[in-house]
Amino acid sequence: MAVKIRLARRGRKKAAIYDIVVADARSPRDGKFIEKLGTYNPNTNPASIDFSEEKAFQWLMNGAQPTDTVKAMLSYRGILYKKHLQIGVVKGAITQETADARFEEWKKEKEAKIESKRTTLGSEKEAKRKAALDAETKVKEARAEAIRQREADKAAANAPAAEAEEAPEAPAAEGESTEEQA
Repeated sequence: MAVKIRLARRGRKKAAIYDIVVADARSPRDGKFIEKLGTYNPNTNPASIDFSEEKAFQWLMNGAQPTDTVKAMLSYRGILYKKHLQIGVVKGAITQETADARFEEWKKEKEAKIESKRTTLGSEKEAKRKAALDAETKVKEARAEAIRQREADKAAANAPAAEAEEAPEAPAAEGESTEEQA
């Protein structure tokens, strides 16, 4: 029986979440499986990969063949590297302690890379949010300035008209008093 480690789709339309399963190669994609190893969520950034590394390693050592996508995930998490080191131990090229030390060193470096990516994404998101807020503030200030300018223009336009109405009354009053004096 050919055994594959592959993805089984679940979730709603356009929001897929996958189960990482061990299944007979002849069974359908979402059909019967032997064991569920974990989940994969491509909707997050970076994608969430959560599975039992010990079980996946055990299935690989027993001869299960991963699909291309699962192979990339196993490589990302270091399971294929661990298998490579274990084969070296079986052949006698290195000791188990050396293999474990190399794997732990690799895993620490990989975790640091993943954490730096998460931090970078978070800081970029915060910077974009702050830039959008600053742009919105500038637009708001520009609108407020335009409104103040319109109000000033209306006041300036109304002021000469008001002076014009007052101006004829004042000379008429002066003219009446001058006529009376003559």
